[in-house]
Amino acid sequence: MTKNCNEYLIMTEKELRKDLAACYRLVAHYGWDDLVFTHISVRLPGDEPQFLINPYGMLFEEITASSLVKVDMQGNKLEDSEFPVNPAGFNIHSAVHEVRHDAQCVLHLHTNAGVAVSAQAEGLLPLSQQSLFALSSLSYHDYEGVALNVDEKARLQADLGNTNFMILRNHGLLTCGPTIADTFLRMFVLQRACEIQLMAQASPNLVSVPQPILAGIQAQAEQVTKGLGGQLAWPGLLRLLDRKNPGYEA
Repeated sequence: MTKNCNEYLIMTEKELRKDLAACYRLVAHYGWDDLVFTHISVRLPGDEPQFLINPYGMLFEEITASSLVKVDMQGNKLEDSEFPVNPAGFNIHSAVHEVRHDAQCVLHLHTNAGVAVSAQAEGLLPLSQQSLFALSSLSYHDYEGVALNVDEKARLQADLGNTNFMILRNHGLLTCGPTIADTFLRMFVLQRACEIQLMAQASPNLVSVPQPILAGIQAQAEQVTKGLGGQLAWPGLLRLLDRKNPGYEA
């Protein structure tokens, strides 16, 4: 049975580990991974701020629920793991989790299409239906080098604001959301919009979506997903994994 959003937000750590491991494997399934160099996190329930992130060195297709690394907001590992945590990944994800308490999950990728659009001066263009969902809540963050500088966190936080989609210039894509399912769906839409834009730009004659349509897109998104957001597609994605790459729940 599909969970509604409120039920999802009170999931246990065990359930969140399973879904986060599935999210990593789905990123690999769609070919969005960059060896071991991107990251997805989920904030855990409880009074102390903690989140799960990938073991730095495991391929996304290998990640399991039990292999995920639990860290605090200072980057300290809270359980034994033979793997370290990517320091750049920690900086980016801790920056979002520190200020966006509505964003339980944060997903950051370096896809070819995402990096290509991030290098375009105009960024994401309103060329497709997919682009409209991202454009309705999109921000940009200028490139400052590999994200190892703790001082960059404040600027990333300010640029993100209350948006759910971010293009990191010359770097890649980021989405966040109240659930893993919502965050994955947002990345699916943003990634697809970038792919379509690059294909469309092969033509010299492009037609942009009119601004009045963009203004009403969020309400239309609620209708399309029946108010379930990413949860509408998530059970089917888990069934896909059970067929193609089982074992993520271990």
